Amino acid sequence: MATVLDLRDEPSGHRGAANDLDGYRPRANEPFMNPRQQEYFRRKLLDWKDAICREAEGTLSQLQSEPLREADLTDRASSETDWSIELRTRDRQRKLISKIDAALRRIEEGEYGYCEVTGEPISLARLEARPIATMTVEAQERHERNEKVSRED
Repeated sequence: MATVLDLRDEPSGHRGAANDLDGYRPRANEPFMNPRQQEYFRRKLLDWKDAICREAEGTLSQLQSEPLREADLTDRASSETDWSIELRTRDRQRKLISKIDAALRRIEEGEYGYCEVTGEPISLARLEARPIATMTVEAQERHERNEKVSRED
């Protein structure tokens, strides 16, 4: 099981391990997926998930407090289209949350950062840009090429 830094509040009100990570960025010259890198990506994923959940709560409260009341059919159609787009976005984000949760599980299991196809480390730059990545760029490109070929058949 992966080692995770303890983030419980200290008596002074400062977060112990969190202070160790302030301004921290994983570097290639340190051991790959060491506890500090794992905690960095765990916090990054949790922050991303929290932001998505806050946006969803805002959408829900707006939907509940502002029912469609436009008398003009054109205005009403425009509002319904806007809400439809918003709800599709929330659905995509719901799927994204499940990918974030899967990445958090991989951190706990010590599998995070390694390609599910080749077992090789995923580059830190890729994980920084897409923390839910499960494959190296090369494996992802092969996977997408194979999908394209199978769709064309």
